[in-house]
Amino acid sequence: MTAWQALRAARLHDEAARVPFEVLRPGHATVPAGSVARRHVSALKRWPHWLRATDAQVALIAPADAWTDALATMNDALRADGLIRAWRDEPFMLFSTAGEPLGVSMERAATRFWGTLTLGAHCNGYVADAAGAPQSLWIARRSANKPTDPGKLDNLIGGGVPHGQSPQEAVVREGWEEAGLAPAQMSALQRGGIVRLLRDIPEGLQREWIHVFDLALPLQLRPTNQDDEVAEITLHACADALTLAAGDAMTVDAALVTLDFALRRRLLPPPLHAALAADWARWQQGAA
Repeated sequence: MTAWQALRAARLHDEAARVPFEVLRPGHATVPAGSVARRHVSALKRWPHWLRATDAQVALIAPADAWTDALATMNDALRADGLIRAWRDEPFMLFSTAGEPLGVSMERAATRFWGTLTLGAHCNGYVADAAGAPQSLWIARRSANKPTDPGKLDNLIGGGVPHGQSPQEAVVREGWEEAGLAPAQMSALQRGGIVRLLRDIPEGLQREWIHVFDLALPLQLRPTNQDDEVAEITLHACADALTLAAGDAMTVDAALVTLDFALRRRLLPPPLHAALAADWARWQQGAA
């Protein structure tokens, strides 16, 4: 997978294979919230008191004060049917497709079934020279037991943003779990870009906005995983890390986060930087 293929992979989505999922708000205004696979619409027709499910649209019509219970009940049943996989027991906020919180949370794994927006938070951990220029990047390898992308390479820190946390709060929490970094060691976090993905995956649809952060770490510090979700963490020269990002060893998410870092820090040769920056700009416009 080249860098450009990673950009395309983030947009590999068959829109015709899914129907819109909308939420009926009080006052009878519908809000776009995601999409559902056409082949799964029939499984949703068992809940006509909560859903209006047709070949053109699925709408949550339950009263707003019943959304939490309705979603929980339906998701439990869909999980039992094998239609929701990789259950996490993690509540994620339900957003509109434009990023507006809708005031209710649901199981993280269910977001892929419903095609709803999730937020992610990733951090490029790097070592800089005396002038502050990045020289190397810490790269993590995901545990073989991870429910998604087992064994693939990843950013030093990366994870979803659960209900009740901001992206920065989530990346600080994950910093300890994934790399053994205390909050004080992450006080110099710098904000990067936002990577937006809309792609078909085995679990459904990944509609995600990944908030990117950068963190300069001293050379003598060795990140150490704490939660057994990372098999190893290794330090790579920036050029080697970018080669990995351009290949197929990294997750799509991590490859794009690494490329965002490279573009912002101007780590690529000028002709390649110009070409990729233009491709990146077009891709981001299409993601808006």
